[in-house]
Amino acid sequence: MRTSPLALLDLPGDAVAAERDACRASFAHALKSAAVSDDPYRHWMLRNVLPADMAAAMDALPFPAPALNGLSGSREIHNNTRRYIDAEAIANNPMCAALAQAFQHPDTVAVVEEVTGAQLDGCCLRIEYAQDTSGFWLQPHTDLGVKKFTLLYYLGPDGQPDLGTDVYADAKTWSHRAPFEVGGALAFVPSDRTWHGFEPRQIPVVRKSLIVNYVTEEWRAREQLAYPDTPVSGG
Repeated sequence: MRTSPLALLDLPGDAVAAERDACRASFAHALKSAAVSDDPYRHWMLRNVLPADMAAAMDALPFPAPALNGLSGSREIHNNTRRYIDAEAIANNPMCAALAQAFQHPDTVAVVEEVTGAQLDGCCLRIEYAQDTSGFWLQPHTDLGVKKFTLLYYLGPDGQPDLGTDVYADAKTWSHRAPFEVGGALAFVPSDRTWHGFEPRQIPVVRKSLIVNYVTEEWRAREQLAYPDTPVSGG
């Protein structure tokens, strides 16, 4: 009998460790085998980033999609309703704990640094659980500043390839759209060239994604971090 995704949120400690290690291996393989492009800046397109059971559990998290109330253009507008794999989620959901432990792990940090050249030593892990609904859009931005690595991982829905991230050559020049493939992701090391956003368009059902960042100690909203008092160790 197939285990439901919600049941996977309630795991014993040894199972959490097993899920953590499976996630580490899955992500490492996805990043090392990712398609890389320098057009218009270096970025990686990953596939099968998370193990299938973890992806299903993340998709099933009982977080309500926030209301836009007619406002969009940046995620910061809705800071009061954004959700994270934070200390509370980690404490209450073992699968969230496994996910956070996997990306906090020194081996994962080392893989990101090796493949992308990102410098992550002393950074903190931040994972946002994003749920976008009709009316959502994002103006082009670069993530330059306190973010040292960005991974935009697509949870779902399946069969909506047009819901991927838009990539730009500059603040005003659209380049292409990443395919919205369930289990896939767009990754880059933020610079003054890494323009990306989300052009206004129909979102027929809730667009779910995980936004994984490693941010410097200057990040002020400590409550958003997975482990606010424990920076990662890089090479």
